[in-house]
Amino acid sequence: MTRALIIVLDSVGIGAAPDAEKYGDKGSDTLGHIAQAYKNNNLNFSLPQLASWGLDQLKPNVYEGKIKQYKASSATLIPESKGKDTTTGHWEMAGVILEEPFSTFPDGFSKELLDRLSQETGYNFIGNKAASGTVIIEELGTEHLQKKAPIIYTSADSVLQIAAHESIFPIDELYRICEIARKISDDYRIGRVIARPFAGEPGNFKRTVRRHDYSMDPPRNILNILQDNNIPVTGIGKIKDIFNGSGVGDSLKIEGNTHGIEVTHQIWKDFKEGLLFVNLVDFDMLYGHRNKWKEYGAALMEFDSFLPSLETICKKDDLIIITADHGNDPTFPGTDHNRENVPALIYQPEKNIKHHGNLNSFAVIAASLAKHFGVEYNGPGKSFL
Repeated sequence: MTRALIIVLDSVGIGAAPDAEKYGDKGSDTLGHIAQAYKNNNLNFSLPQLASWGLDQLKPNVYEGKIKQYKASSATLIPESKGKDTTTGHWEMAGVILEEPFSTFPDGFSKELLDRLSQETGYNFIGNKAASGTVIIEELGTEHLQKKAPIIYTSADSVLQIAAHESIFPIDELYRICEIARKISDDYRIGRVIARPFAGEPGNFKRTVRRHDYSMDPPRNILNILQDNNIPVTGIGKIKDIFNGSGVGDSLKIEGNTHGIEVTHQIWKDFKEGLLFVNLVDFDMLYGHRNKWKEYGAALMEFDSFLPSLETICKKDDLIIITADHGNDPTFPGTDHNRENVPALIYQPEKNIKHHGNLNSFAVIAASLAKHFGVEYNGPGKSFL
């Protein structure tokens, strides 16, 4: 009855990676800059529980007190794959290293791609540029309603996003369009296709919770190995979408961080065996991409307050890893992901505690899961257990 829990705090980077300058991200520091912004504005920001798990050893300004005894081991993980998007980060955690980054489209998608998409879906599309999702529905939402034309857009990441009003495009129809787009996108090495449904009236459009991500099929990884050994893998949040269903069995949708924390607590309390893999996306989607450092910090403190209750429902042989997939510094120029190192906080009740320093791949998580569950794994990364 071996159990493991991975919680990905989506975009909570802890400082620029060694090669950040190549990505235009030199000087980015999601967590450090949020803490500094609070201090500069004479606001309280403190993460005492995460500090007790070793986060203050990686980023000292998250807690001004002194930890007498740490509860967990810690490490700084340096990204090895090329890229700085959600898919790249999560795949690397699972043991997949990308030598070539996914394609990006800063000037919009090619006429060839759009023609194929229109022909196979039966719709003409509007938009076709890099844009913020909330901004583009305000800009083109009325035209979308008038023309009944889906809105297509991208960002600095490798994504093809399609937004549609739920009163015009029932959710199943939007998903159908995105499934077709996913097949076409494989030819262009696009990491994710994202369905972005929205509702409301002009001037008050709001995205709904029925977002759905369609990723490329990942290469074989630790999740497949666990399943092959009859070890169940359950996803919470967008985990199953990120891996396009490969290696993930049961999946639970959540409506934001608060709900995700509640669901994680409830599931883990009764979890029998296997891996519970969680993504909390609000840090990235609601705050990082919108440069909302204050709200980002509040969400971090909300998560911090959850840890004591999580500790009470852990068993002595459990493994819990809290980490992130990339950075998204809300104080940094732009609204896109940053190439940052990420934290790894490794909680094992009754096990020796160690600060591991810098480790040169997110894939140490895959190797650690393999050792924890006792399965054969020949991929990248070295277990920190």
